[in-house]
Amino acid sequence: MMEKLTAAYLRMNQRERMMTLVIVAILFLLINIFAWRIVLGSISNSGRQLAARKSTRAEQVVYMKERDLWAKREQWLEKTQPELKGEGEPSNLLEQVRQVAGKYNILIENPAIGSGETTPTHQTVFASIEAGGHWPDLVHFLYDVQQPDAFIVFENVNLAVDNNDATIMRGKFKVARWFAPVQRKKG
Repeated sequence: MMEKLTAAYLRMNQRERMMTLVIVAILFLLINIFAWRIVLGSISNSGRQLAARKSTRAEQVVYMKERDLWAKREQWLEKTQPELKGEGEPSNLLEQVRQVAGKYNILIENPAIGSGETTPTHQTVFASIEAGGHWPDLVHFLYDVQQPDAFIVFENVNLAVDNNDATIMRGKFKVARWFAPVQRKKG
């Protein structure tokens, strides 16, 4: 086979030999590029997978170290998270928010109440409000409403400076109270 290739090469003139060498070089280059792309892509993919696995492992180590803390938090939640007692809970939430707002001279406007999502970890009721006041008063209001034992959170906050008075902040808030999930029994 090699003898036939050598004989064919020797029958070619100088121009044909140069063309053949150029074509062989181009094919060699293309095959190498293709092979290196596959190898480097595999190395890159392996690096990403390794980084993801290291990150997952680091999270698992933290969870294992903090297992007792999370068990205590779960017990605390089971003991202290309130149960949803009835249809009046959204209005009770709105009344609580109004009381705290009154303490800091925060004006509550356009209140709307409703039931929120139900998940395996909690069920919610919410109140959507618009509020305005001076910045320090608004900060105190936000802080006082969201105490851990109250299970009240601001799920959505949109703040802006009032167009008419730069010392006043106006905002739209979605305030939710998280209740114990339906399937959990108090212990």
